Amino acid sequence: MEPRIEKSSEKLNGVKCIVSNCYYHVGANGCSASAIEIAPQHADSSEETDCNTFTPHDDAL
Repeated sequence: MEPRIEKSSEKLNGVKCIVSNCYYHVGANGCSASAIEIAPQHADSSEETDCNTFTPHDDAL
């Protein structure tokens, strides 16, 4: 699977990601995606949201 979002050389400020098997995961809980997409459009709690930018590290190689 090709990543949909370009990988940046720097981590996104203000974004904490603890998903270490994500293609965009960098350093100490950082995200190197050039942008992130969170879904669905209408959520009532954080448990109902997902990072649609997530790409398994092995799939992006």
